[in-house]
Amino acid sequence: MIEVPLGRFDIYALALPHGHGFGDRIPHEAWEADDGKALAIITRHADHGDLGLIVMRRRTDGVWARTCDLLGLADIDTARDRARVELREGEPPEQVPSGIQRRTALYDVEGREPSEIFKMLTAKSHRNVAWLLNQLYLSLPRPDRNWAADCQTGNFHTRLWEAQLLASFREQGLLVTQPMEFPDFRIENRKGGTAWVEAVTANPQERFEPVGAMPSIQPEENEELFFGTAALRFAKTIGSKLQRRYAEMDHVAGHPFAIALADFHAPGSMVWSREALLGYLYGFGAEAIEIDGKRVAAGYEVERLLGPSEFPAGLFRDDVHAELSAVIFTNACALSKFNRVALSRGMQSHVGRYVRYGRFYDRNPGALEGIPFCLDVLSDEYRTLWPQGWEPWCAELEVFHNPFARHPLPTELLPEASHWLEVDGAMDCRHYYDTGILWSRSLIMAADDPMPTYETLPAWFEDLARRRAAREMPDT
Repeated sequence: MIEVPLGRFDIYALALPHGHGFGDRIPHEAWEADDGKALAIITRHADHGDLGLIVMRRRTDGVWARTCDLLGLADIDTARDRARVELREGEPPEQVPSGIQRRTALYDVEGREPSEIFKMLTAKSHRNVAWLLNQLYLSLPRPDRNWAADCQTGNFHTRLWEAQLLASFREQGLLVTQPMEFPDFRIENRKGGTAWVEAVTANPQERFEPVGAMPSIQPEENEELFFGTAALRFAKTIGSKLQRRYAEMDHVAGHPFAIALADFHAPGSMVWSREALLGYLYGFGAEAIEIDGKRVAAGYEVERLLGPSEFPAGLFRDDVHAELSAVIFTNACALSKFNRVALSRGMQSHVGRYVRYGRFYDRNPGALEGIPFCLDVLSDEYRTLWPQGWEPWCAELEVFHNPFARHPLPTELLPEASHWLEVDGAMDCRHYYDTGILWSRSLIMAADDPMPTYETLPAWFEDLARRRAAREMPDT
């Protein structure tokens, strides 16, 4: 058997019902079979040090099945010996239990024409993304019957978001189940707090091919940024889910209900559309004013979104939609997120250099812009942005709370997210990580390319454009 590196174990553990929530049984070491189809986790009790053993083996459809859970092992050598036995190396995989739907292989398109973005998973640069996405798909408790087909074709982003949500929830130690067809997830922590979450993506009015699409441009006008087309797209997306009255279903009634939203309404729009969500949910924007010679941000309120529909702004400004406890959001549901998560955990790089650039949150009161950064994802400087030494799934996860919620979502239920709450009539953001990313993009570069800085990136892009143009010019 082979000892499992911490980074890979971190991914495998997301298949457990509580993910990284081991309670008092702290993982001590992990071993896998030579063929990678069985995993043994030796645990040590946090208080009295007793050793235990958890073993998972792959089913014939690739899903992990827990086959052993022991306590009270005498010593570490005994635990390792028992692990060798329970791994059952060389034996056939576990059978799919009777009455359980067999998981369709994600790589098997079954004669369908896959989307261009799904085809990208076969590229050398995206091997880690393909592996990670497949691991999370196999870790879902009970995915929709059409999950694989949707992922391979027109609903790739929706399925990517569900996979990222699973990782974000279980990374925080939550019990994640899918006991009903709707909503998508039931989450519960060990203290008994529960909530239901429906995942949704903001999609374009007319579908576009995301691969190679020119990124959308952030609106220059402040009002358009907060209350323009992106805000209206969010309003329609959230409204379509509210019309289904999930909160009134028998199994949801009496519990917090949240909508988890990721934005794909325009190419690259997630980089700048977060302000539009704030504008729609709370009906306020921010503009630059000058105080004592310094430019700072000041808030202002509006009643309606821009455009002829005059859609009301401020979903969370009264109790009309008290059934919606919160909106969960990320500005980083992308293939690059999966790549960075893999690389920062020590998985093999299949590219020369992977760079992330953007702006950190500036925590100073009234700060108008973020703090620029440009870092190599494989560098120690990047990994140490987070205390665990790698990029967490929850790094960009934000929860926007409804102050009029009938059943408020406890902040303790999603402890590693950033929470926006109304406190004494003002919005307060509570962060878990010191590092917060306001927006970012990722670059794949050649190994011999010099590492750029945030200031030299424009020149780097100009040089790249010249090189591409030279390659594409016809011979004369």
